[in-house]
Amino acid sequence: MDINKLWKKLHSQKNRMDETELHFAGATVRHKSPFESLEIPRNSGKLSADFQQKWVGPFYLNLLSNPDEELISRFASGAREIDIAIVKKLLGDFDWRSRASGAYFAMINNYKELDEIIGRHLVKSEVCCAGLSFCLALASFRTKMAENYLITYLDYYLDQNDLWFDQAEAFCALEYFSPEQAEKFTTKWKSFIENKPNWDLDRTRRHFCSCMDTLEEIKKRVNEIR
Repeated sequence: MDINKLWKKLHSQKNRMDETELHFAGATVRHKSPFESLEIPRNSGKLSADFQQKWVGPFYLNLLSNPDEELISRFASGAREIDIAIVKKLLGDFDWRSRASGAYFAMINNYKELDEIIGRHLVKSEVCCAGLSFCLALASFRTKMAENYLITYLDYYLDQNDLWFDQAEAFCALEYFSPEQAEKFTTKWKSFIENKPNWDLDRTRRHFCSCMDTLEEIKKRVNEIR
């Protein structure tokens, strides 16, 4: 199905095939939010199979919290070859896998100028599973734009008690470089998790920091060779 038609049908009536495609891409929970009108770059067509095989398949699903040498080398090799145009193409795709790969490379190559695109992806929350990668990138950028989007996300989504999204990851991202701002959301966080007994911020914090350490190690490896 044409990607533009898929975008247009995101909040409209869909047939069974559309639902299957959207679900596979990560749009498992559709919701209304104040951020729907925020514009983000959209690809004009589908990513080719060769493009996905090279830039998505090897990177979107990985164990950043428990890396091995092969994973670090694979990311470092990819980061040396990729450029910002390819990263924008990854972020412009609908599928969460492409977006996650794009966010990882944006962080590794320090493409801070993509902070607004990634921030808008985060607050719009159109697809699942990519939130951690967005939060890692924003925390690494440490820009005012990144901070503002994390604050905006927490301010809204911590009040949406029935949306079990990326609130924990966003809290950890903000805490990573702006603890004083994260502290302001402590009360909201406690209220949000009242009906979520299995949400453990310490566990998320450990996982987040472990992923961040891995990405920083990859970034170091890339810079050593350049």
